[in-house]
Amino acid sequence: MRFSDPRQATGSSADRQLQYAQRWAADRGLTLDESLSLRDEGLSAYHQNHVKQGALGTFLRAVDEGRIPDGSVLIVEGLDRLSRAEPIQAQAQLAQIINAGITVVTASDGREYNRAGLKAQPMDLVYSLLVMIRAHEESDTKSKRVKAAIRRQCEGWVAGTYRGLIRNGQDPQWLRWDGQAWHLIPERVEAVRYAIELYKQGEGATRAVRKLAERGYDLGDWSISGQQIYRLVKLPALRGAKRISLDGEDYLLEGYYPPVLADVEYEALQAATETRHGRRGASDIVGIVTGIGITWCGYCGTALVAQNLVSRKRDDGSLADGHRRLHCTSYSNGAGCKSASCSVVPIEKALLSYCSDQMNLSRLLEPADDGHQVRQRLQACRRKEADIERQLQRITEALLADDQGAAPLAFVRKARELEADLQRIQAEVTQLEREQALVGQVQTPAGSELWRKLAVDGQDVHSSAREHLRQLVLDTFSRITVYTRGVVPDPKSKVIHLVLVSRSGQRVALDVDRRSGAWKAGRDRRG
Repeated sequence: MRFSDPRQATGSSADRQLQYAQRWAADRGLTLDESLSLRDEGLSAYHQNHVKQGALGTFLRAVDEGRIPDGSVLIVEGLDRLSRAEPIQAQAQLAQIINAGITVVTASDGREYNRAGLKAQPMDLVYSLLVMIRAHEESDTKSKRVKAAIRRQCEGWVAGTYRGLIRNGQDPQWLRWDGQAWHLIPERVEAVRYAIELYKQGEGATRAVRKLAERGYDLGDWSISGQQIYRLVKLPALRGAKRISLDGEDYLLEGYYPPVLADVEYEALQAATETRHGRRGASDIVGIVTGIGITWCGYCGTALVAQNLVSRKRDDGSLADGHRRLHCTSYSNGAGCKSASCSVVPIEKALLSYCSDQMNLSRLLEPADDGHQVRQRLQACRRKEADIERQLQRITEALLADDQGAAPLAFVRKARELEADLQRIQAEVTQLEREQALVGQVQTPAGSELWRKLAVDGQDVHSSAREHLRQLVLDTFSRITVYTRGVVPDPKSKVIHLVLVSRSGQRVALDVDRRSGAWKAGRDRRG
């Protein structure tokens, strides 16, 4: 049983299809197996959603695995309920079922399709193919009409001539449509804002979901998942825009929804997603400077990674400082690096101590060039963008002026290369515009207080505060270079040398006592 539009659930489609099956089984004295729910309600047979994620896909897998007994009967209202895919694909699915010894019955016209019947009446196979061709053509025509209508609506929205409902894709579940306009659902908006705040604080997905549940928040009609939060923070709907894609053509409809975030808030959130740390590994211990892609060996330039010797943990679950190590990947692989492993604890202590001083933190956060480099790069990208657009325009005009009707292959290839370059440059322009918007944003004076509090709480290696600290480190620094045996490698060195580069471009050098974590300003090694 299948229908493609969820609104058909309120009509007679489901009842009619069920009655067909009941009547056909009763007329032949057979039992209708209702122990399985073979229903694909609201799933398209044209786009094969009922196979990819629906009951028919489950049924076909059961057929392949031999779990459907030979001699079973599958009843459908018509072959178009089974598939509206391209005829060759639709017939292959029908053949898969029939070859497993299953009879397919189209109850609306009483036809039966099985191996014995098709052997006796081969023309039934031709008839089934014609039905599938017609079903596909009907869906293909309908799809093209619907897409053309949506495209006209999108173009009207961009031009300002249309302001109605555009049915395409799923709309955010923090909104409701009253027949005239979209309205925010206050309790859902509150949940969305709380989820965003947790994300910005660096909370892991599992912990964020738990905190939302503790407050009784729902982001939608379904249960909350971590992936739902990761998708949420990237939605342009947060600032009121709707994104629609039609056959590779993208439309961004500004002002379609009432916004949850102001444009400045949204841009700041997108900048945060670019620096958001990834999912940590299997260890329960959250690294503050590792696993976020910014910590590197000063000797060979390869990544530094954490190694927690959890097999040596104490009875209370804690680890000695020497059992939480920092390794150079090149050294570990025997590639000849002069670095050796060291404890990560003194590095963490020095970093947190340095940032807990407001004077130090203010220096780190102060823009190194007041956005001058960003502006220069943005201007250069915009010049490249304009130049590529001019080249594309010239090629397009040349192709249109060609009376031969066949575009030279070299022209077509060059146009494709330019289009790819244009997309890359446009993406870079978007990113630089975000960076420019964030330049000079004032950091909260309470920043150092937050560092101090989290530094105390984070001494427990299993504390949730370490998630926050990790995100703070990533928000503050673009690179941390570690010389585990001092600037000049010395196996007996008592100092670990750090070079910290903040996201605003400021550089700081620290010499760290490898036992206590005490630090003092060192020489900045820029080589």
